Amino acid sequence: MRAEASLTEQTNPRGRRLAGYVAATARRRFPPEVIEAAKQALVDFMGVAIGAYRDGPAVSVRRAAEAWQARGNAQMLLGPRTAPALAALVNGTMAHCMDYDDTHPGGAGHPSGACWSTALAMAGHHGLSEHDALAGFITGFEVMTRLGGGFAPGVGRSLQRRGFHPTSVFGRAGAAAAACAMLRLDEAQVANALGVAATTAGGLLGSFGTYSKPFHPGKAAMDGILAAQLAAEGFEAATHLFELERGLLDAFIQDRQVEVPPLDFDARWELLQNGFKPFACCRATQPSTQAARSLAAQVGAQKVLRVEAKVHPNALVTAGKLAPKTPLEGKFSVPFCIAIGLSGYRAVAPDFSAATLRDPRVMAIVPVVKLQPVEGQPGHEAHLDVYLADGTHLHADTAIVIGHPDNPMGWDDLHTKFMGLVEPILGPAQGERLYETLRRFERPGTLGEAMALVSASAAPRT
Repeated sequence: MRAEASLTEQTNPRGRRLAGYVAATARRRFPPEVIEAAKQALVDFMGVAIGAYRDGPAVSVRRAAEAWQARGNAQMLLGPRTAPALAALVNGTMAHCMDYDDTHPGGAGHPSGACWSTALAMAGHHGLSEHDALAGFITGFEVMTRLGGGFAPGVGRSLQRRGFHPTSVFGRAGAAAAACAMLRLDEAQVANALGVAATTAGGLLGSFGTYSKPFHPGKAAMDGILAAQLAAEGFEAATHLFELERGLLDAFIQDRQVEVPPLDFDARWELLQNGFKPFACCRATQPSTQAARSLAAQVGAQKVLRVEAKVHPNALVTAGKLAPKTPLEGKFSVPFCIAIGLSGYRAVAPDFSAATLRDPRVMAIVPVVKLQPVEGQPGHEAHLDVYLADGTHLHADTAIVIGHPDNPMGWDDLHTKFMGLVEPILGPAQGERLYETLRRFERPGTLGEAMALVSASAAPRT
């Protein structure tokens, strides 16, 4: 056994590092600023999930999950209690319905949809504490974002260029890590769970603009919980799948044209680099949307003849729909987001609607937007030149988009966003109670209080 362990350390260094990090969660102390960042992610997660209660993907997934009639104590948001994997499936899907949830600037995708839905479901089902939920979320976040990080030459962006969605691929690993940490599995069990997560990884960019994209983090959370449960019951899986060879990376990036960041868990807390969205659309559209909105007053009622937008090349990969036909497609269309920004829309959730798609002013601008991908331009930048019928030339720059870690949204910003999403569903009083409860989530009893506020009895009757 000693020789086998030594061989494993030599042949699976990344797997050992991952398993060791997850298994040590119960012994880890989290700095106050990390706990604060986890609570901000929780508030944002809960706001975007509840706000999507009536959205098509949420309704379909919720009804399918309820039809299973599975027993459990995990709270489906504004629904019944059920098995943790099903609650996480529903809640993770709800969180991504509007594409308004947090994003990791390094390219790992949308961490909270997979990781917070897992942590809340596991804590509720197993009667765990708020600290356990926070620790599970943080661990899942750190694993997911390191595996999918590296920015433009790294893993997540390289997956996107090949047609895969990093949220779906690495959300499974993040969810499995969170669930394993909360079940307090040992290193061998964690390694097996991560092996299951790796072999079930997938998710296609071709799904963007359909119900399948928000399904990605929900299914990732469901599969991550299942992976941990299987490992806890003795399931054995391949434990080398996160190595640099013969595993997930070789399968998805077969030409090996990728720079894989080291799994250095001591370097920094990735959670402190989390990003939030001020606009309810794809992350790649956010800088252009911000620049467009800054010009709306100057554009006024003038006819827009031409718009030239300098964007990061990834914007054409993930948000390059040039002629969107549905509100969901509009979220993945830089031209559409620029058009609504120039037309005076705030680009919040209600603005991505059939009515906006029928707005003649918006739809007249969409086809005159020309996207210019600029190699080396940071993803948080955008530069617009707008030419009006009266000969006016307007220019706007987004140097660092709002919500980026270098231009962060604070608690006041998150509160405004949260209430704008939750108040139409729960009402102002209950919305404020939920916000305040989540804001102090490290205190004992707040998990139960929060779940009571989003139980089936709180669901809208119409």
